[in-house]
Amino acid sequence: MWVFIAQEIMFFGGLFLAYTVYRAMYHDAFAAASHHLDLRYGAFNTAVLITSSLTMALAVHAAQLGNRKGTIGFLIGTIFLGSVFLGVKVIEYHDKFVHHLVPGLNFHFEGAGALEHQAQVFYSLYFLMTGLHALHMIVGIGILFGLVYFAWKGRYSAQYFSPVELTGLYWHFVDIIWIFLFPFLYLVSRH
Repeated sequence: MWVFIAQEIMFFGGLFLAYTVYRAMYHDAFAAASHHLDLRYGAFNTAVLITSSLTMALAVHAAQLGNRKGTIGFLIGTIFLGSVFLGVKVIEYHDKFVHHLVPGLNFHFEGAGALEHQAQVFYSLYFLMTGLHALHMIVGIGILFGLVYFAWKGRYSAQYFSPVELTGLYWHFVDIIWIFLFPFLYLVSRH
């Protein structure tokens, strides 16, 4: 799991580096484009994911103690919070579609020529980074459903809880990625 997480850090690190380089090159366009992101949704999703990290940590703790009901309950809580996060992202993505802020032929941004092209770079990175993050959330939720099933079957005990613990590492990694995405995309240009 640690090797997988290290690989994912390098992958997302490349995306953060690309964002940083393009933001330095197209500062004004990135600042203008980031103002079309709803800070309330981003802040709400941040709180949701931080809370989901708590429920995941409590699920791991319950599994370590052999508390089957606690493990199941906290895993379901984590699934719920992850689903809330994804629901908010759907609302945000819908807003971008309605306002023609999705890169491609129908993209429209106030400002002509270079500013519109540069804003399209911002939104390309926005959808790439948040989309990949959402994909990791969907995979995590799928794994969590599997853990709930096996916990319900009594597979985990105080002696064997590694799958829950390893999934917790993955879930915390995905949460940490969002902790970096939120300020990069929503806050940096709002000074």
